Amino acid sequence: MADLSQEEWEEQMKNDDNALMLDVRTPQEFEEGYIPGAVNIDIYLGQGFLEELGKLDKSKNYYVYCRSGARSGQACAIMNSIGIENAYNLEGGFMNWEGERTE
Repeated sequence: MADLSQEEWEEQMKNDDNALMLDVRTPQEFEEGYIPGAVNIDIYLGQGFLEELGKLDKSKNYYVYCRSGARSGQACAIMNSIGIENAYNLEGGFMNWEGERTE
């Protein structure tokens, strides 16, 4: 897992042909606004979250965010523990995101 600044996260993802963006906030938070292209999997689903992660392609590079960066950091650690090696956490999360967003 790597914690990346907004600039590093955005730049790395933009230049990554194998990237998938994950938003691990609740569906309610997601509906209030998200980064375009993100897939929402709620980390609070517990076992359901693990089941959804299990369906993901382990060969992809995952760019993960939440509201502040805490839950997405946990999500990246969980992803690493189940064999998803390339998970990148957005430091500061959606709260500090200055790029494109849907609200």
